[in-house]
Amino acid sequence: MAAYMKTADPFFGVSEPMRRPVFRELCERFVPTTPAEYRRVVMQLWAMPQRECRYAAIHYAVEFRAFHTPAFLPFFRRLIIAGAWWDSVDWISTKLIAPIHLNHRTTAAPVIHRWIEDSNLWVRRAAILSHFNHKDKTDWETLTRFCLACAHEKDFFIRKAIGWALRQHARTAPGDVRVFLLSNLTTLSPLSIREAGKHIGVIPPPRRGTQP
Repeated sequence: MAAYMKTADPFFGVSEPMRRPVFRELCERFVPTTPAEYRRVVMQLWAMPQRECRYAAIHYAVEFRAFHTPAFLPFFRRLIIAGAWWDSVDWISTKLIAPIHLNHRTTAAPVIHRWIEDSNLWVRRAAILSHFNHKDKTDWETLTRFCLACAHEKDFFIRKAIGWALRQHARTAPGDVRVFLLSNLTTLSPLSIREAGKHIGVIPPPRRGTQP
């Protein structure tokens, strides 16, 4: 498991199906009654050396929706920076940040807008993925602005996030995504275009000097 995740962190070696009942019991036995208690349990789990404990921390954080408010965005940002890898960042982005962005847009959006300019690439990735599963309530103008703001970046995880977020929105608005991709074929990376255009018939243009 450590080899797959490319990490030196230790693992218990407990697979995801076997973790589910443990996480379920964790949430049943330790229901937080205050924001301070919620933070404390999350951080106690996160601080344990085995990586599955980090997964438990995120599962616990996701479970208690009463704390999914803009006030917790700085806390979740800390977890994103501490996690600094896709297995935790993506879970936090799509299951914690995205619902807050959707359900509290007026207060959450200004924070997320600052994230897209953050010096930490994982925070920028989270900002892009914060539009995940917004479906017909997606702020399309902001999502495309975020994608273009990071389109110049060479990092794989940023390019992948752009493609992933657009591909997800293409389930709701394939025409909008298709037009956006075709209008930005030379701006977006081939990876982003390939990911976003997977199911809507858009492919990256051939590289210069190659046959179409």
